[in-house]
Amino acid sequence: MKHAFLNLKALILCHSSKVPDKISRILTRNKMKIATAESCTGGLVSSRLTDVTGSSNYIRANYVTYSKEAKHNILGVSQETLDKFGAISPECAYEMADGLLKITGSDVVICTTGVAGPSTDECQPVGLMYTACGYNGNITVKKVKLNSNYSRKNMKFMFSEEALKLVIEILKDI
Repeated sequence: MKHAFLNLKALILCHSSKVPDKISRILTRNKMKIATAESCTGGLVSSRLTDVTGSSNYIRANYVTYSKEAKHNILGVSQETLDKFGAISPECAYEMADGLLKITGSDVVICTTGVAGPSTDECQPVGLMYTACGYNGNITVKKVKLNSNYSRKNMKFMFSEEALKLVIEILKDI
């Protein structure tokens, strides 16, 4: 029953969330560009942002950097960081955002790395995600820990919601 309630909660939120619309209004009003680099969300953050009409006015680039190699080769995450801390770490999330800012020149970037399940990865628990948002010379990394009983699909959605909420939090005062 507990599993069903969790997944129902995610399903309801999937159809009622207005977070992408809020981000659209902020970016459009301020003539800003955003880019994404995703791992555990597999492009869902990007998809949700591009679901909003007019997104071509503020989306600069979107990458799915699922593997360590992609994080290293595309975003410039250092091999030392990947070896020492792993791909599922605040250090990796930070370097993903830093690299994305550099390669896209976007005003805002949002990155995700974590474990959507159902099995663990790098000895990290299912439901753990680090999301990083870069804006105005600063990068904020947030640790997210969700209940491991979400289905993989719903875990990805909930991760995307948390990442997008971080963007709202960072941009709320502009």
